[in-house]
Amino acid sequence: MRQKSRRRKRGGWSIMSNQNRNQRFIYSEDEEMEKAFDWSQLRRLAGYLKPYRRQLLPVILVMMILGALTKLAIPLLLSMAIDKALLGNDGNLLAVYVGTMLVLYGVQWAANSYRTRYTSLIGQKVIHDLRFDLFKHIQQLSFRFFDKRPAGSVLVRVTNDVNALQDLFTNGAVNLMIDCVQLSGIIVILLMLNFKLALAIIITVPLMFFVSHTLRSRIRRAWQEVRSRQSRINAHLNESIQGIRVTQAFVQENNNIDYFSDMNEGNRKSWNKAITLNMSFGPLIEVTAAVGTFILFWYGSKLVESNAITVGLLVAFANYIGNFWEPINRLGAMYQQVLVAMASSERIFEFMDEKPIVQEKKNAITLPPVQGRIRFDNIVFEYEEGRPALKGISLDVKEGQSIALVGHTGSGKSTIVNLLCRFYDPVRGRVLIDGHDLRDVRLDSLRSQVGIVMQDTFIFSGTIMDNIRFGRLEATDEEVMAAAKAVHAHDFIVKLQNGYHTEVEERGSMLSMGQRQLLSFARALLANPRILILDEATASIDTETEVKIQEALKTLLAGRNSFIIAHRLSTIRSADQIVVLDHGQIKEQGSHDELLNNQGVYHGLIEAQFRFMAS
Repeated sequence: MRQKSRRRKRGGWSIMSNQNRNQRFIYSEDEEMEKAFDWSQLRRLAGYLKPYRRQLLPVILVMMILGALTKLAIPLLLSMAIDKALLGNDGNLLAVYVGTMLVLYGVQWAANSYRTRYTSLIGQKVIHDLRFDLFKHIQQLSFRFFDKRPAGSVLVRVTNDVNALQDLFTNGAVNLMIDCVQLSGIIVILLMLNFKLALAIIITVPLMFFVSHTLRSRIRRAWQEVRSRQSRINAHLNESIQGIRVTQAFVQENNNIDYFSDMNEGNRKSWNKAITLNMSFGPLIEVTAAVGTFILFWYGSKLVESNAITVGLLVAFANYIGNFWEPINRLGAMYQQVLVAMASSERIFEFMDEKPIVQEKKNAITLPPVQGRIRFDNIVFEYEEGRPALKGISLDVKEGQSIALVGHTGSGKSTIVNLLCRFYDPVRGRVLIDGHDLRDVRLDSLRSQVGIVMQDTFIFSGTIMDNIRFGRLEATDEEVMAAAKAVHAHDFIVKLQNGYHTEVEERGSMLSMGQRQLLSFARALLANPRILILDEATASIDTETEVKIQEALKTLLAGRNSFIIAHRLSTIRSADQIVVLDHGQIKEQGSHDELLNNQGVYHGLIEAQFRFMAS
């Protein structure tokens, strides 16, 4: 029986027991924001409309003026039709008025239809630009950014949060202008027709805005909570899909379902709360409109009785009042739309404002073709402040040397190669290649000369050919196949259903782990790097294949530097230098034979490996 008091940690998530299933789940980056309403966010969003203002403004202005003028003119014509034609019993004049109104309705419909279609096209272009800028920015962020966030949390910013802005850009901004023009026109006409009656009706508007103002902060926080919970659900879904094998292997399906149920229930409640607050705007406007309508007919009927206004004018007032509350209602909905957009835009611009920790200098130089003199100069590095992963590492590498990094898990092996690729910057010290401090060179000129093969190989959706060619996109098919042959991947590839054109699924699930590593090896070799990094690259390859790869490496690594992280003796014994790391420090350094003769840490590691293989 599963203990209900159990607590389980999963990445940044705190997963509570069933007895606490209503407790709020907190992930640090998605905590509810309590900042004041920031209008600069809207100005920043409006900046995405600037490239299209020359296309947008002429069409919108013409269509907006046509739509507004026709809508404002129709009640006046109706008033005249009643007073002059209907009450005057003039059938011909009535036909003229009716015909004119029908023409105006047609113009209004055509103008609004064209405007809506045109603004929707522009709005989609704006959303396209915003999503592209966000994705482009995320691609440039440093590893530290992704270390702190689940993939699903990043995904929801690019999808859900950007989608939440579509209504604002496709309809909202233009409707706001139209409604403001229409409201202004109606108020002016009402005041001109009868100042006292207009004032009596419009007096209810400030009361409505006062009440709606009190709802503003509550609605905004409610939508922030919705976006936050949706982000958590997306992050958990991504984690659950990626880790489904582990979940089923440890029979944790029910526990995972319970956890998702908690999150899903919390999302439902937060959505219901936001919608309930949103829906309060409609009744508020309806009540205000009802009060205004009551004032109109109560006070208006008295004015008609006293001959202060005509029946036609009262009907015109009624039509204008109907048209008056319609844009007020839309403005209320627009305000809700803005609040939703604010909640999403804050989350989008939070990412957009994130600065890469690893940045190029403005005057960064292009790293010349690497000769291979590499130096780690008294390197200190911390993933977390106060917990150094490397402590004063100094290492000199000559041209064409192969360096094997060995040590226990967490000793700093991968950290060293991460600094060499400048995925991170050291807290203190320098990493130099051919005398160039890596912080002084352009990132693309560095990384284009470094090839990496990792233990956890990533295979993209696409063909085998595409995955290998990812190392150098301009490579020919013949060059791709030559790289595959060099690492002995060709034999298994040609046995697949469509050979090099076989479609592989996301992460290459149809391939064995060893096959995926061979593809990754071919990808790195195709890039023809000056420095090659093998991070446990042969861990999942069988011994027979590894022997073939070792033969290929003798030719492929000639004249270039290599850094090899491995536990297998066969992989590291031929390295020019073996660097033994322990808790972020270099304990020993030398060739295989030299270190064995020293009877030190390396000797102990080798003996432990032999005992393991013999057991």
